[in-house]
Amino acid sequence: MNPDLASLHPYPFEKLAQLKQDCNPPADKTHIALSIGEPKHPTPGFITEAVIEHLHGLSHYPTTAGTIELRQAIVDWLDKRFHLDGQLDPRTQVLPVNGTREALFAFAQAVVDRNKTAPLVIMPNPFYQIYEGAAILAGAEPYFLNCSADNNFIPDFANISADIWDRCQLLYLCSPSNPTGSVIDQATLTTLIDLAHKHDFIIAADECYSEIYFDEDQPPIGLLEAAIKAGFNDLGHCVVFHSLSKRSNAPGLRSGFVAGDARIIKTFLRYRTYHGSAMPPATQAASIVAWNDEDHVAYNRELYREKFAAVLEILSPIMNVSLPDASFYLWAETPISDIDFAQKLFDQHHVTVLPGSFLARDTEHGNPGQNRIRMALVAPLAECIEAAQRIKQLIEQLKVEK
Repeated sequence: MNPDLASLHPYPFEKLAQLKQDCNPPADKTHIALSIGEPKHPTPGFITEAVIEHLHGLSHYPTTAGTIELRQAIVDWLDKRFHLDGQLDPRTQVLPVNGTREALFAFAQAVVDRNKTAPLVIMPNPFYQIYEGAAILAGAEPYFLNCSADNNFIPDFANISADIWDRCQLLYLCSPSNPTGSVIDQATLTTLIDLAHKHDFIIAADECYSEIYFDEDQPPIGLLEAAIKAGFNDLGHCVVFHSLSKRSNAPGLRSGFVAGDARIIKTFLRYRTYHGSAMPPATQAASIVAWNDEDHVAYNRELYREKFAAVLEILSPIMNVSLPDASFYLWAETPISDIDFAQKLFDQHHVTVLPGSFLARDTEHGNPGQNRIRMALVAPLAECIEAAQRIKQLIEQLKVEK
């Protein structure tokens, strides 16, 4: 067996299941889950119909690179959404993937050179646990950058020493962030691209939440957009990951893409050819129609705006929580330990949230997820409102018990 498997941490939801196992939630209250970031809005019918319509393609092996029609649809969307000025080539700079989770993991296996001395993979803390597992199994050491409220939950890149950047082979970004919802700005992205060129590392930007935002006139900036604006027209050292799971409420479609530096995409394609990860033809056809339509995405954002407004009206007066820059998460501060709060909330009110410390690692500066919970506002509006009311009841109860 691969000895590095023993270094993997339990997944957050495994810890959550253990936390809840001795609880006895009230039977008269319906369970409300705000713990998992799985969209619950209906998948648009035209996407489903496209899958059904193209099932005849099952008689053919798809290519790993995907059809040129899909790659062109992706490039057209990227160009329109992120103002890339036609700089992206669908033949060499885009690769379809079966959901970004597997791609984010596989990417580290393809690009990390374990023969170099003490390779590092830098990532935010808290983080999407795939980053850490990918680093470990690629033979690198995860290097965590704490994200705190003092810096709007953006890592303090300025305090990383030159020798750390020299050891860095891969930098994972998540913007908009899971779990904090923070967005990295143009100036910071430009600085990171400069550093990537200087120290020869790759930036892997997980942008899966980029299409869930609150101001239609100010969508979150992306890494490729920042690169073009800063004059890095070849997109060197830059790769982005996007998905239809959150954007189009299609997590079961398992469809996303990787795009950016042609040299890196070529290497990753070679890896994936051996990996055996071609996207099924029907999925490719449905992905084309999804990337070509924006109306359902705008409607999706409106549904989330409604839920955020309703939940924050209830919670913001009684706990430290505010509207994020983007994404569908609330990163709320708890009046007691996040673990105790989550356990009490489930045991007494039948609501599941994820303790923030389960999403972060202990560092010399503490655990940045401690005393916070992640709430995914993916449930229907009525359930989100009911969950917020129950959270309010628990907080009021805790105040009385003091």
